[in-house]
Amino acid sequence: MKNSLGTAPIDILVNNAGGLFDDFALTTDGFERTFQINYLAQFLLTQLLLPQFSSEVAVINTSSIAHKLYGHLDLNDLNNQEHYNASKAYGDSKLADLLFTKELHRRYHDQGLTTVAFHPGVIRTNFSNGQKNWRQVYQSALGKLVLPSADAGGKTLRYFIEGTPDVTWQSGQYYSKRRLSKKVNPQANDIVLQQQLWDKTMTLLDL
Repeated sequence: MKNSLGTAPIDILVNNAGGLFDDFALTTDGFERTFQINYLAQFLLTQLLLPQFSSEVAVINTSSIAHKLYGHLDLNDLNNQEHYNASKAYGDSKLADLLFTKELHRRYHDQGLTTVAFHPGVIRTNFSNGQKNWRQVYQSALGKLVLPSADAGGKTLRYFIEGTPDVTWQSGQYYSKRRLSKKVNPQANDIVLQQQLWDKTMTLLDL
């Protein structure tokens, strides 16, 4: 992970983009929107920035408890094109983020890279704006009353940014807010699946 000439080294990368869509649609790249925004884009950005990483870089990935509630990856149908369901697509993308975190740790931790995935909680933002069903709670009067603010969610992210990797938090692990959680989707700890998803993603992105 040598630095590119003429560029400042990167000490921290936060992959925090997220989206969820009721209806199935492919991007111009040919990927389902949730999968591309929540996982593929973050994987690609991390790969492109690898040469600029410092010798002690931290990569922080926003996952979600949805990875456990709804996720079940099928490497032959990552777009969920066979039977699209918005919650499953979201859960799959966040499960992919966790698998990516674990494989990134396995490949680069001995070179000084640390990485973590975390669930920030259900935060009062414009996430899933205009979507249906239970997801309307984000913009509802009840949501505004009971859900934590974006500032509160930001403090959880700051905990990982400002903490000391492998002291404050453990690399390659999943946290529910600030607590280490072992309650993960069984697929998350499948080492073979971690490697297969990485290789499949590299092929999909032509890397």
